[in-house]
Amino acid sequence: MDKKDKKERKSKCSTPCKETFEPLRVDVKTTATAVLLLSSPEEDIVVTACEAIFEFAEEDANKVYLMELGALQRLTQLIAHTNELVRRNAFMILGTVASHSAVGNALQQMDVIAPIIDKLSLDDSVIQEYGTLCLSYLSLAPSCKVQIFDNKGLPALIKLLSSSEPDVQKNSLETIYNLIQDFCDLHVEALQVLVNCASDSDNFHLVRNGGGLTTLLELVVTRKLSETGSPVKCNTNEVQSRAVECISTAAQNSDNHKVLHDFKVEEILVDLLSGNSDCVKTFVCQAMAGMSSFLSSKERFRDLGGLPALTRLLSSGNLLVRGEAIQALANLTAGHKQNSMTIYEEGGHKILVQRLRDSCPRIAANAAAILCRIAGEEAIRCDVLSLGAIPALVEPLRSTDSQVLINATLCICELAFDASARAELQSAGGLEPLVNLLRSTHMEVLRSACMAISVCAKDEPTSMEMCKFGALEMLNEINQADNSKSRFSEFALNSLMQSSPSLKYALTDHLASTDILTDGFYDAGKLCFGQKVLTLAELSMEPVNQRLPIVVVNAAIEVFLHQKSVEEGYQTERYWKVINDVALRFLVKEVKESIALLNDEQEQYVALARQVSDVMGGAIEKEDLHTFGWLLHICLLKCKVQCNVVPIGMISKGFYCHRALLFKYLADCIGLSCTLVRGDYNRAWNEVLLRNEHSSQPRRYIVDLMHQPGSFLRTPRGGPVPRLRSACALMKIADSKRVTSRHLSL
Repeated sequence: MDKKDKKERKSKCSTPCKETFEPLRVDVKTTATAVLLLSSPEEDIVVTACEAIFEFAEEDANKVYLMELGALQRLTQLIAHTNELVRRNAFMILGTVASHSAVGNALQQMDVIAPIIDKLSLDDSVIQEYGTLCLSYLSLAPSCKVQIFDNKGLPALIKLLSSSEPDVQKNSLETIYNLIQDFCDLHVEALQVLVNCASDSDNFHLVRNGGGLTTLLELVVTRKLSETGSPVKCNTNEVQSRAVECISTAAQNSDNHKVLHDFKVEEILVDLLSGNSDCVKTFVCQAMAGMSSFLSSKERFRDLGGLPALTRLLSSGNLLVRGEAIQALANLTAGHKQNSMTIYEEGGHKILVQRLRDSCPRIAANAAAILCRIAGEEAIRCDVLSLGAIPALVEPLRSTDSQVLINATLCICELAFDASARAELQSAGGLEPLVNLLRSTHMEVLRSACMAISVCAKDEPTSMEMCKFGALEMLNEINQADNSKSRFSEFALNSLMQSSPSLKYALTDHLASTDILTDGFYDAGKLCFGQKVLTLAELSMEPVNQRLPIVVVNAAIEVFLHQKSVEEGYQTERYWKVINDVALRFLVKEVKESIALLNDEQEQYVALARQVSDVMGGAIEKEDLHTFGWLLHICLLKCKVQCNVVPIGMISKGFYCHRALLFKYLADCIGLSCTLVRGDYNRAWNEVLLRNEHSSQPRRYIVDLMHQPGSFLRTPRGGPVPRLRSACALMKIADSKRVTSRHLSL
């Protein structure tokens, strides 16, 4: 290039270009870039960035992200921008992001309220809409309320109520509403802090030492006065509720009870129960429940009338109030008989029976627990039963809540001491769910169920009904497992068998001298665990079969047995009368008039053995047993009565099992002590204790009722005779150890 060309080019470059630069298209792909462009000197770029940020700010998570990128600082400056479009877009973004609590807290730290209020006077509906929207969120904070009032925001908001834009009106009204709520009052917030701290005893003692507890109790009673003596404009109910909640929280810590008691907080709490606020009542009940572990408070609540007041709350329509009131009563009556009696005297047992059917598990559980404590005395128990407590407990027995199950079964333990109550439980369908609790894996539920079964097993009909539902099998299975076996399960199993001598004899083949046979006892043969237990009525109504008959003992004139069943879809009821055993009745009378009058016990045994042998076919030699014909005789009797159940008085050819049963029954009738033991091959025998002049300790003997009636067979020393497993064993003992009455006197 020559010098001339270079000179011309230099001249052209130094001359300003008169053409304008074409605007570039801004393509923003990241949020951080958009926030950065808010600081651009180019207004068009700022407008574009604001539009992109406004769309991005719709999601809550994005609002926080914008705050973290520093967008708030720039936006608070842009709301005062000279460009109308920039200013409007900045207001739109601020109004949108202020809805998030974290963003609102950040805006409180910035000087944004004054410029927002200042721009509300502009004739721009968009700025007015989003400006008032931002203020509606910020006005929830007490510090921002002060700033809005100080910057004359209230007149500006009132003026906007006449705006033609509905959103402007709505946002202005919300802001004004927030401003007039609890103006400059921090009681609720301060009390909430105390609520969070009051459970710690150290913090609570700091509050007390600083005079805070006195102030707190003043807030509970009335609203706080300002320094000028005029009431502070505050929501009294909310302040009172938070103050009572603070006391309730402190009362849950036993270390605080003495302090609260010294401040006579019991009087304040009982007085508050007569108020109208359900929220206050709820916290009061919680506080009383917490204070109940302090004996002095427990008694002071009673003296102040707190128990009747709590009892009345059990009828409240508010579920939460009912739940906390009954919890307080449960705590106040625990281990305190006088408090329990106070509830009864106030008629609380009537409401408690109703609460057993409450849908809330905690209410039902506590109702059962309190009733259990009230019903300790017989007169009160009868009163509770008359209200239908037993049927009301049936549904709680089907609950899935463990505490409901525990308390319901313990309540049954207290109420089912009466035979009528046990019959009522059976008729109400309560025995089946009670027995089903034996399947529970919850050890406390299992234990209480065993206790209730032990109580219900005091009479034979109830025991047999529970056996029909599998109580025997389940208890036996429980007692076979080391992880579930307990003294409660063992006692329950023993109670079932003790209540029914028929059942006990069928399962154990042994009745002790203390097991007294009464009318209705029957011997249905050996029964194994897991085998279905049938009642006498069920056995008697079965079709006549080929098995040995069931022998029944009944000297009563009439015994009616009742059974309900469902046949072809219809429920039927059957009544069966045990055959009138006239022969047995006369035999009992004869034994009482003759044998019972003998002075010597040994003579009574001998005479009774001979009497039994005589009515059962007399003495039979061992070698003549096969010709005795007892089996044919029994089968003929069965055919005669057309029933599987045969009265023992009809048997005139009795074998070992029949004679031993009759001997035990007659001995029990006249007060003689003897056992009944079943062996194999239809053998059975009775054991008695006899003394002789050569020994100070009585010895156990078997009474011979078959071969030499009235003689005695010695049993091994050290305990009851082992079960004889064969007829040969019995004969061997009979030959080698036979003792007559003459030998006993030597």
